[in-house]
This record gives sequence, C-alpha cells and structure tokens, in this order.
Amino acid sequence: MPKPTIPPHIKKIDGHAHIMPENWSSLADKYGYKGFIYLEDEPATDTKKMMRDDGVFFRRVSRNCWDPKAIIADMDQHNVDMMVLCTIPVLFNYWAQPEHTLDWSMFLNDHLLGVQNQFPDRFIGLGTLPMQDAGLALMELERIAQLGMPGIEIGSNIDGVNLDDESLFPIYEAAEALDMAIFVHPWNMMGEKEMQKYWLPWLVGMPAEESRAICNMIFGGIFDRFPKLRVMFAHGGGSFPITLGRIAHGYDCRPDLVNLNNVKDPRNYMGRFWVDGITHDSKALKYIIDTFGIDKIAYGTDYPFPLGDLQHGKFIEQDSSIDLASKEKIFKSNILEFLGL
Repeated sequence: MPKPTIPPHIKKIDGHAHIMPENWSSLADKYGYKGFIYLEDEPATDTKKMMRDDGVFFRRVSRNCWDPKAIIADMDQHNVDMMVLCTIPVLFNYWAQPEHTLDWSMFLNDHLLGVQNQFPDRFIGLGTLPMQDAGLALMELERIAQLGMPGIEIGSNIDGVNLDDESLFPIYEAAEALDMAIFVHPWNMMGEKEMQKYWLPWLVGMPAEESRAICNMIFGGIFDRFPKLRVMFAHGGGSFPITLGRIAHGYDCRPDLVNLNNVKDPRNYMGRFWVDGITHDSKALKYIIDTFGIDKIAYGTDYPFPLGDLQHGKFIEQDSSIDLASKEKIFKSNILEFLGL
C-alpha cells in the first residue's frame, strides 16, 4: 500500500505526536496475567482515565488523545498541516510475554494504519514492535512496511536492555533494508522509583533516558554498523547535547572504559541522526541547532500531553533570529527526510 500523501502546499509537520485507540478489551483477561493499562470512562465528561490493572491511576486523557477529528480541529487551529502519530510509550508492553506483545502491537498498528489511511494528507503513523523478541519484531516490521508505514517508534531501552544490545541488531538491519525510520522515545526511566517527588521522572529522567539511548547507539557502533539507518531522538536529544563536551572528554581520557567498540569521537556523529525540536526555549533550540546541524532538527510537540509544546511551534515561528529557510527545514523538510517521504 502507498505511504501517506504529502500535500504540495504543506508548511508545518508535527514530527512527534501521540494517539491511542478509544477502547480495548481487558488485556489481563485476554492474556491471563496483570500489569497492563486499561481505560476507565469518566461519565458525562470528554475524558478517560488510564489505569494500571492493579488499580493505580496513571494519566487522565481527553478526546484529542484518541479521536482523529478532534486532533484535526486542533491542527487547523494552529496551522499544522500534518502530524506523525505514534503510540504512548506506556503501551509498549515490552515486559509482557513476547507473543502477547506481538498481538498487542498488531492491534495498535492496525489502529494507526486505519487513522493514516482515513486521513492520508493529515496523518503519518509510526508503528510499535515486540522489541523483546527480534524474530517476532521482524515479522511485524515487515508487515507494517508492506502496509505503508514509513517507520517505527521504540523505547530508549527495551525493558532495561540498552539499544546497543546485539539482540536488537537484526531489527536495525531489517529497518535499514526496508527503508524504515526509527523514532526513539524515552520511557521506563532509570531511577524512577528513587525520584517520585516533583514529577522528576519526567523532568530529569526523560532527558537522561535520551542521552542514555544516544550514547549507547554511538558507543555501541550502531551508526557505523548500519550506516543507512535513519534514527531520530525525542525531546531535543534530552540531556545529551549539553553534556556532549563531558561525553567527548570521557572518550578521550578513558578510552579503556568508553571506546569498547572502536568508534569515532562522539562529536563525529553529530549530523548522523535527527532530534526533535521540543526544547520550550529559543536559546536551547539554537544550541541544538549548533550541535546537531540545522538539517537534523525536526519540529515536534509531544501532543497532546501537557509537557509537550501545545502552542505548536509558536516560539520557533516568532524567533526572528532563525531565517525562513531554516524554519522551513525545521517545520517540514527535515522530518520528511527522516521519514524517507
């Protein structure tokens, strides 16, 4: 099936947004064990509660988390032509039995494909895979590639397994061969249990997770082994760009601990991958442009969640120090290049 249609007039593509199905049956009942998220309707409201099946509340979501028409209304209000939609990381379910995660991934991917196919000039879907089992992941990767998805979303770790792990190499190899992009999103934050106050898993843990993912892919030799692999990291690369000097210095002063795979200086990989532009700050945006290069920054929002950029790139649009050609790259060209569209 064809990939999404890109309208000729397009001006702004949101490269990082989320959606989920409106409902699903109890996974605990279906698979026979607990730990899964389920939805609980809130009567007489336009919201739902995402609950863990041990009864612990996770997040309250509104209609624009599951209804494409509600999302399009927001897009039209903020002059967003297209959105790249992927699942919410808490729904990865990498911890579950692999065959159950495959079944769940197929359900999510069929939903995403349905949204993409219903509105091909507004939405682009990125799939999810049972990353804990490469064989099953490859089956689903090939299926969604044939059905017209241009890429996948994966976690910053696979239930604790880092992205340099050799078990993941067949997935990278297949994504490269199938011309499928990989979007890396933070989740399962290290140290989360030790910093529950002040929303620190989201404020501190998520930026650290992106640096963890980037460092593992650089030092693990992923970009050398798979030179045509297209990878984008969420949230401006997290804490990686501001600590790149420290990371590079560590490479120089302790190669015995850092350079275990005979890779190049970390600075040499700048321009090798993309990051989204969710910085909430013009100075930070300029810094990541200087670090990664103007061709590797793609506008994104993390829509529809409150920690995202719910002004839809307004701070970029109003920044007079960024020229129009650079803004066009950030808002459109760079994400299309990442997706291979």
